[in-house]
Amino acid sequence: MTTALTLVRALNPVTGGLLKRGLPMGPNVLLTVRGRTSGLPRSAPVAIAELDGRRFVIGAYGDVQWCRNLRAAGEAEIQVRGHAPEQVRATELDHAAATEFYARLLPAFVARLPWFGRLFGRILFSTAAPEILADPDRAATTRPVFELFSTV
Repeated sequence: MTTALTLVRALNPVTGGLLKRGLPMGPNVLLTVRGRTSGLPRSAPVAIAELDGRRFVIGAYGDVQWCRNLRAAGEAEIQVRGHAPEQVRATELDHAAATEFYARLLPAFVARLPWFGRLFGRILFSTAAPEILADPDRAATTRPVFELFSTV
């Protein structure tokens, strides 16, 4: 396990608590999805890439538990900056669409972030998920991408 992933996992409870209390944390939101085995709600802090009115969430650390739960449930709720949770439907992108996302859409999203967001993204992707920067086709195989749609 990489040092970056270990650090993120250690900080997830703190990040989730701050997001639940409404602290703005850039593109990060609290995603809550029904567990595929337990049926209980499971929450994880995730970053949403918003581009041209579309919202995406990526499994930057691979096919982790929240990705598997979201795939199985097909729906979740997101809480942004302490506002009321929003119900969303999630559709996983196929390989071609995920490759396009990593090659074109994600770089456009990161380029619009403030300098510290761009720096954090570069550090995160280069240490924990280097194929996101170097090989979009491989990233599409190892890092799931979901598009989120509001259900209201």
